[in-house]
Amino acid sequence: MQLIEKGLPGPGLLAHVAVSKYGDHLPLYRQEGIFQRHGVELSRRTMCDWMRRCAELVSPLFELMKQRVLKSKVMQTDDIPVPVLDPDLGRTRTGRIWTYVGDGEHPYTVYDYTPTRSRDGPEAFLEEFRGFLQADAYSGYDQLYHDSEREVIEVACWAHAKREYYEAQSSDLMRSTVLLAYIRLLYDVEREGRDRKLGPEARRALRQAKSKSILEDIRAYLEREQSQVLPKSPEGQAIAYTLSNWKALIRYCEDGDLEIDNNGAERSLRGVAVGRRNWTFLGSDNGGRTAAALTSLIATCKRLATDPIAYLRDIFAHISSHPQSRLAELLPDKWSEAKRSAALS
Repeated sequence: MQLIEKGLPGPGLLAHVAVSKYGDHLPLYRQEGIFQRHGVELSRRTMCDWMRRCAELVSPLFELMKQRVLKSKVMQTDDIPVPVLDPDLGRTRTGRIWTYVGDGEHPYTVYDYTPTRSRDGPEAFLEEFRGFLQADAYSGYDQLYHDSEREVIEVACWAHAKREYYEAQSSDLMRSTVLLAYIRLLYDVEREGRDRKLGPEARRALRQAKSKSILEDIRAYLEREQSQVLPKSPEGQAIAYTLSNWKALIRYCEDGDLEIDNNGAERSLRGVAVGRRNWTFLGSDNGGRTAAALTSLIATCKRLATDPIAYLRDIFAHISSHPQSRLAELLPDKWSEAKRSAALS
């Protein structure tokens, strides 16, 4: 059976091109040159069309991953700007790639593309989500937190707060150094929990015993120093950021399943940042949606320490004939478990 109508590529070649572009950040024009060196004439336009069709092929699986990740108790999210070619403007404009990182029970990293950074994007994606949402202080999430019927609980990120004080060192070294030292103590507690391999309840108890008093000292120091700095100075803005987000910043102490920061989501966007430097811009909004679907599968494979080429090769070959009622068997975690079980039997 041909995966691409009137086309010749098999599942192995399609998987190779997809992972090279969306996993290894190798633009299609570079892949075109590599194929040429091996005597294969394969245009980037052809490969672009292949990727679009592959994304359409796996779209039911992508939608299922979205449904599953929204069942997480804790989800981390972040976004990154991406240039998108706009034929009407004759230049690029700024689109957005969003990441949604599920918890351990729902180990999927799902990406979404939106043409703008409007709050409509995350609101639509998170419509069915109920639980802890850890993110930066982007105001587009505020309506989610303030709507009691949504049951979305805000968890802020100490890495973002730390960055504010790091950047303020040049204007107020003393106060920034004090805050950075305090935050370091919070991370020392987290490191102790990891080193001791503590479970959620034990980690919560550790934070209550050690982090809570540090947080109380931080707040007291900030409230004392706030009147001593100019509100619009870097230090004044850092202090205002921390205090205005205080409730969300200390929430991680209430539940051992929560993290101190949003670094999991930030790490999931590093590949997009690397790829953005290589491929320069997305060709269209449809290209953004194609990238979101295929990157979700590849990034989740990497998260599970699963070979994404082997996974996509198998998915591309069998998803069309696989019963829709058993589509969950093709999710990256279920597929990996089945392969491991088969290897042991």
